[in-house]
Amino acid sequence: MTDPIADMLIRIKNGFLARHTKVSIPFSKAKKSIADILVAEGYLADVQIVHDGSFDTIQVTLQYKSDASVIHDVKRLSRPGRRLYAPSKSIPRALGGYGITIVSTSKGIMTDTAARKQNVGGELLCQVW
Repeated sequence: MTDPIADMLIRIKNGFLARHTKVSIPFSKAKKSIADILVAEGYLADVQIVHDGSFDTIQVTLQYKSDASVIHDVKRLSRPGRRLYAPSKSIPRALGGYGITIVSTSKGIMTDTAARKQNVGGELLCQVW
């Protein structure tokens, strides 16, 4: 697999479209950080790490509000073939501030508002709204 973060985002999006309550994702520290941000921002209900003998998975509990998915769409910004970087003042807002942009910085993976507050730029991973 060439882009595990895109795979994670599409698994979550497809889970919402199929009305699943939980989605399983192969574990990595970056994917766990992104999932934790999505829980903190209210896009996912819960994240758990499941130890299955040979490899670990992330069990994501999807969140619905009045029988509609909380996540309307996701967009992968930086890809393995075309990396996108931005300084703190140039980090784009998702839908004019209604969504979030997730940024990988030297201080860890964080939202666009946290990156602007700490005055750090980095690689633009994705947008969620």
